[in-house]
Amino acid sequence: MYSAITNNIRISVFPEYDVKNSFPAENRFVFRYNITIKNLGNDAVKLHKRRWLIYDLGFGFTEVNGDGVIGLTPTLEPGEEFNYFSNVILRSGVGNMQGSYLFENLLTKETFQSDIPKFNLVSEVLCN
Repeated sequence: MYSAITNNIRISVFPEYDVKNSFPAENRFVFRYNITIKNLGNDAVKLHKRRWLIYDLGFGFTEVNGDGVIGLTPTLEPGEEFNYFSNVILRSGVGNMQGSYLFENLLTKETFQSDIPKFNLVSEVLCN
């Protein structure tokens, strides 16, 4: 597991290789990543945007930006957690991801960024 705290938001990531949906012979390596976001601050916050930087060995970087996560823009009260999972497909079977979320403090209306820690993606096929 990978974890980081930025601006009173703890983001934890647990990546895993998805054997059932991967097809190495077709250069399709699927990874599932489980994310837990916890509000460690004293004010309610709302997640508005995400930014991902995905690195696929031999194929370079891809940047992904969008609203919310999995179609949601969750609000987290102090001490509250939000969990979700998503997937990414790599062509090489080796890479990493990192990024950030843009939050709004619902009391002060200020926006701030929290970092998603860099995490490695290595397919089981290539670990042998």
